[in-house]
Amino acid sequence: MIDFVDAIKSLDSSYNVYIDGDINSQEDWDNKVKFITGKDADDNAIFSNTKPVTYQQVLDKQAELQADYDSKEYQRKRAAKYPSYGDQMDYIYHNGIDAWKADMIDPVKNKYPKDNS
Repeated sequence: MIDFVDAIKSLDSSYNVYIDGDINSQEDWDNKVKFITGKDADDNAIFSNTKPVTYQQVLDKQAELQADYDSKEYQRKRAAKYPSYGDQMDYIYHNGIDAWKADMIDPVKNKYPKDNS
């Protein structure tokens, strides 16, 4: 699951936020989320009274990021199954590009096909 803070940071990486617990509703957003605008002389956080983004904007961004993450599951599975780069280079050196593709790459791609939907 894409983290709530990651969604906020994705909207604007300059946002610094403090979240006091889980956010599951507009009420939680209103009461538990504080944006940090700076620090005082004692290095304590200074919180803004306003929020630069809405709860719905964060939920929408979180859903967008989650959908993107989910759509790339095949990439993560492939990456875990491919041999190391060193092993692949050695295989190419000894057997050639065509054998490398047929023996090392295509079986993984066939096992974890790209979802074109």
